[in-house]
Amino acid sequence: MIMNPGAIEEGGETARSVVTAFKDRPMVLALIIMNFALIGFVYYGGVATNTQRRESLRMYVEQMREIEQLLARCVVPEKP
Repeated sequence: MIMNPGAIEEGGETARSVVTAFKDRPMVLALIIMNFALIGFVYYGGVATNTQRRESLRMYVEQMREIEQLLARCVVPEKP
């Protein structure tokens, strides 16, 4: 794979312009960081909720099995 040597300079120039823009407008950088933090928080909340939901479902199924076993042992009296 042959790389264009001008591409590296262009990438460096772009990086410098981005850093300069963030220096001139720190609020933009703060908003970007806050957005990433919000995305991380929402992801963490979703994972925690999913784990809790999975555990609740497991407990529900386990309880239903126990009830099934108890009901299976019941003796139904015959009608006279």
